[in-house]
Amino acid sequence: MNKLTREQLNAHLWSAADILRGSIDSSDYKNYIFGMLFLKRLSDVFEEEAEKVEERELKSGTPLREAKRIAWEDQDEHQFFVPPRARWSEIKKVSTQIGEAFNKACEALEEQNQSLEGVLAVIDFNDPYRLGDAKNRETVLLRLVQHFSQIGLKNSDLSEPDMLGRAYEYLIEKFADDAGKKGGEFYTPRKVVQLLVELLKPKEGMRICDPTAGSGGMLIECAYHIERRGGNPKNLSLFGQEKNLGTWGICKMNMLLHRLPDARIEKGDVIRDPKLVKDAELMLFDRVIANPPFSLSEWGRDEAENDGYGRFRFGLPPKTKGDYAFVQHMISTVNMQGMVGVIMPHGVLFRGAAEGRIRSGLLEQDFFEAVIGLPSNLFYGTGIPAAILIFNRNKPEERKGKVLFIHAAEHYEAGKNQNRLRDEDIEKIVNAFNEYKDIDKFSRIISLEEIKGNDYNLNISRYVDITEPEPQIDIKEALKKLRRLEKERDEAEANMNAFLKELGYC
Repeated sequence: MNKLTREQLNAHLWSAADILRGSIDSSDYKNYIFGMLFLKRLSDVFEEEAEKVEERELKSGTPLREAKRIAWEDQDEHQFFVPPRARWSEIKKVSTQIGEAFNKACEALEEQNQSLEGVLAVIDFNDPYRLGDAKNRETVLLRLVQHFSQIGLKNSDLSEPDMLGRAYEYLIEKFADDAGKKGGEFYTPRKVVQLLVELLKPKEGMRICDPTAGSGGMLIECAYHIERRGGNPKNLSLFGQEKNLGTWGICKMNMLLHRLPDARIEKGDVIRDPKLVKDAELMLFDRVIANPPFSLSEWGRDEAENDGYGRFRFGLPPKTKGDYAFVQHMISTVNMQGMVGVIMPHGVLFRGAAEGRIRSGLLEQDFFEAVIGLPSNLFYGTGIPAAILIFNRNKPEERKGKVLFIHAAEHYEAGKNQNRLRDEDIEKIVNAFNEYKDIDKFSRIISLEEIKGNDYNLNISRYVDITEPEPQIDIKEALKKLRRLEKERDEAEANMNAFLKELGYC
C-alpha cells in the first residue's frame, strides 16, 4: 500500500482551510484544523497500538476476549489512552450536535491523560461566535470530519517518522501567512529561527528555554539542530512559557506531534508571573532563546516595580516599551556558562532615557557578544527590520571587552509579500559570528571603549561602513567625451537644417 507523503499530507491539511474559508475568520482556522488533526492522530495511533497489543496477547495464548480488553481498555499499554467517545470511529457516526460531540471527546481525552490537561479545552467546537449558527456549525464540522476521514494517520500510514510534526509546522506557517498581522503573534519564520539556533549552537544535555514560546518553533528547531548533527534530540531538556491560552495549546500539540512529549510548557505572562521557578528562585538554563512581542505597551511595569526575583537590576523599561523587560528576564534565567539569543526591534539599539541606562549596564557587564541587523519585511505583521542580540555570560577570552556588529540587512531573497533568508545568507552570518572578525561592509569588532565613547549607542551603521565610495572621474576623458558629444550634436543639427532646406522650410 502506498504510504502518505509529506506533500500529500500538506495539501490535504491545507485544503481543510477551504472548508472553513468564508465561514469563520482566517485567524481562527488553526484552532479547528489543529484540533481535528490532533484528535485524528491520537485516535489512529491508539488504534494501531491496540491492534499490536491484541496480536501480541493472542500469540501468547491469551483468550480473545481478554486480549481485546487488555488492548483496548488497559491504559498502561498506550502512550495516550483514547476513551471510546474520543475515538474517530465513534466521532464519524455522529450526525447531529457534532460540535458537542467534539467538545466531549476533548474533555474525555484530557481526563484520561494528565499531560493533555488544558490542551484541547481551549478549542470550542460549539462556538456560535466563530462557527456560526447551529446549521452552519453542523455543515462545516461534518465536512471537516469527512475530509479528515479520507486519510490515515497511523505510524504505518506515513512515509516519514516525523511527518506529522513537519506538516504541523507547514500549517502554522501557512496560517500565519493567511492570518496576516495576527500570524506574527505566534509564529517566527523558520529561516530566522534556524539562524538564531545556529548562532546559539545547542548541544545534547542542555536545558533550553523560550520564555515567549508561541507555537514552539524555536524549541523544536533546537531539537532539529541536534538531530541534524547526529545527536539525540531527546537528550535536550526543553522549557517554555506562553501567555496566550490558545497558542499555548497549539505549542503543546506541536511538541507532542514532534515526538517531544517531555517538553515543559507553562501557561502565563512571563513578566508578571514567571512559572519556571524552583524553590522560589528562577530556574536557570544553558540557552535562552526568544522572539518577544516588539515594543509591547502595558507589559507589566507596575508588577515589575515589586519583582521578587531581582530581574530588573539594570533598570525598569518605559511603561509603553517592554523590550528590555524581556531581555533582562532572559539574562536572569541563563546560567554562568549560558547564552541568550533574542530578536528585537532596532529601537533597543539606540533609544535613550531608561532604555539607554539599561543598555549601558548590560554593556558594562560585558554581556553583549554580537548585534546582527536583519533585512526588513521578514516577519508577519510588521515590515520593520529587526536585530538579533546575542548575550554570553561566558565569552571566550579573545571576545571579552568587544562586541561584533554584523550588517546583514541586504542579504535576503525578495518575495512578493515578504522577504526571506536563504541558506547562503544564514551561512554567511553564522560564519562571520563564528570567525569573529572584520569583513568589509559586513562585520566589524568594536571595543567597549569605542561604544562607551558613542554614549552606548549600538546603531549598526555607526560601526559598519556600508557606504559605497564615490566613483573616480577622469577629467580628461570626461572633456573628450563632452567634445565628441558636442561634435555629434553639431553634425546632427547641420543634417537636420539641410533636410529642412530641401523640403522648403528654410
